[in-house]
Amino acid sequence: MQTRPSAGRRNKSAAEAHGHSHGLIDPSVKRSREGLRAVGLSLAVLGLTALLQLAIYVTTGSVALLADLIHNFGDAATAIPLGVAFLLRSARAERVAGLFVVFAIFVSACVAGIESVNRLVHPHEPTGLPILAAAGLIGFGGNWVAAIIRTRAGRALDSPALVADGDHARADAYVSLAVVASAVIAALGLQIADPLIGLGITAVIVKITWDSWWTVQGRDHRRGGPGTGAY
Repeated sequence: MQTRPSAGRRNKSAAEAHGHSHGLIDPSVKRSREGLRAVGLSLAVLGLTALLQLAIYVTTGSVALLADLIHNFGDAATAIPLGVAFLLRSARAERVAGLFVVFAIFVSACVAGIESVNRLVHPHEPTGLPILAAAGLIGFGGNWVAAIIRTRAGRALDSPALVADGDHARADAYVSLAVVASAVIAALGLQIADPLIGLGITAVIVKITWDSWWTVQGRDHRRGGPGTGAY
């Protein structure tokens, strides 16, 4: 004897036929929300870091700190196109945002390099060395936290652009330690060390630019693996 399906089973089958059920969140919406959360949080961290360093730069006039400060502001600014890409839920916009990240890193390298050369030609001894060292530590901490936020989210969301920005912030954390070294060396009376360290930071930023370019192209040359962003 053949039995007719119950009303509950018929409703369940109808929902499956439509390919969805109530209470579930579209994966692209969930990815967008998580990406925006990571971008917004890292922006807040880096923005606060840069503002604190700016206040200290006005006091000390250190070109090594200025190089790090410019880069931190640029790093914070890369959150804007990334946030727009996640808001639009567009893989193409995310790739474009990744290229903007690379461009922003390169521009910050150029500005830091020009300022360092200018300080070599027109020497200026930094003041407030203990405060300068504190600024370097602030930069290290802020960038390290931002790197953790971006890298974890980038890997979880399979976003090469966000991973590149995380690598960028992590490298910046180590660059910030150069500011501490500048304060220590200047305290020893080596005035020329400050702009030289600024040039060293510039070289590191150029290397970061190269690494980030390969990452946003979808292939991290250090691992040789492809990267894809998907919605």
